Amino acid sequence: MKLWEKNYEINSEIERFTVGRDREMDLYLAPYDVLGSMAHITMLESIGLLGKDELPQLLAELKAIYEQAQHGNFTIEDGIEDVHSQVELMLTRKLGDMGKKIHSGRSRNDQVLVDLKLFTRHQLRLVADDVKDLFDQLIAKSNQYKDVLMPGYTHLQVAMPSSFGLWFGAYAESLADDMLFLQAAYKMTNRNPLGSAAGYGSSFPLNRQMTTDLLGFDSMDYNVVYAQMGRGKMERNVAFAMATIAGTMAKLAMDACLFNSQNFGFVKLPKECTTGSSIMPHKKNPDVFELIRSKSNKLQSMPYQVTLMMNNLPCGYFRDLQIIKEVFLPAFDELRDCLRMTAYIINRIEVNDHILDDPRYDPMFSVEEVNRLAAEGMPFRDAYKKVGLDIEAGHFTPNKHIHHTHEGSIGNLMNDRIEALMQQVMDGFGFNRAEEAERRLLASV
Repeated sequence: MKLWEKNYEINSEIERFTVGRDREMDLYLAPYDVLGSMAHITMLESIGLLGKDELPQLLAELKAIYEQAQHGNFTIEDGIEDVHSQVELMLTRKLGDMGKKIHSGRSRNDQVLVDLKLFTRHQLRLVADDVKDLFDQLIAKSNQYKDVLMPGYTHLQVAMPSSFGLWFGAYAESLADDMLFLQAAYKMTNRNPLGSAAGYGSSFPLNRQMTTDLLGFDSMDYNVVYAQMGRGKMERNVAFAMATIAGTMAKLAMDACLFNSQNFGFVKLPKECTTGSSIMPHKKNPDVFELIRSKSNKLQSMPYQVTLMMNNLPCGYFRDLQIIKEVFLPAFDELRDCLRMTAYIINRIEVNDHILDDPRYDPMFSVEEVNRLAAEGMPFRDAYKKVGLDIEAGHFTPNKHIHHTHEGSIGNLMNDRIEALMQQVMDGFGFNRAEEAERRLLASV
């Protein structure tokens, strides 16, 4: 069954090629296709395109299909082109010609647009929650180990004193900034394209504000041409936000792999979180962080894949956009898996609190000595030269009792401010509006 089917059959190889993996990808969208249809037909009844007796029957059947999709029991049958066709077929089997009325005033173009937006905003909520969980683990570790010093590096050379409080806290604050991108992506996503039809509106007197309210969107995509132009643009913007989070995780994973190695020995991963070697019985490999690093780097390529698939297309719909779903829809599961796994191991990671017992790290206290001499009145350049010559002559004795007090330093992590920053971003999403609207729509049956 095809919604565009007429009195001829398409070549089977052409059909195979044009459908591609779309039926598989559409399973991600099934519950959201139903929600969009429920809002659309509620609006159709309000403008007289559905009878008052028809709406309750259609809503009841759609809710049953929604529950199938939520429980993983929804399938797209052989020969059925996409999720939209499958839902309409299921309604028609149950309700006859009444099921054929649900497509009035819309196109598969705005139907898939609303499906993608509903799916994406739900996934962004889940990603935000997972980011917050990882953030909380990092803040907890930062507070736990705030007094444990470690070397700080520049050019991979031992540079100055740092601390595990700073190291864990740095990644927490990075995630707080990343969430600003995610919030912006959510707000751009949470606009209603329904009613734009094929991208040029409809002669039916559609009430687009009604479907906007029913689905809990913040606003609509007002211009119908722009609504269609948003296909691909939304996915690209969201992909950039996801890539930003992935970039933070990739860097954290690289640090963890480095610091876990015997040459550093700064942290120790729980043995149950490592893997072994087939021939070297002593090995405990940080495979999880290596895979997190690789998966995160792969996720950082997604914005460019999406850009190349939708770039330079004229306004209007093109089948090119179908392929974006193949890289975009599964990416949320991969990102969330990496976030959850990172949080799990960060919670269990062990810190070496005797790193500085090793004299190889003594020179990193040289700046502390330069600053002490400068504070006592010696010109900074003279103090710098004196300490440098002492180090070269082997006469430098470090004072490892450092005292940093300024904002964001070893002695003043500002974690409470970082937590407040994250909470401010979380509060700014406004997830509750969308969730409450979906609950009301489903409860209206």
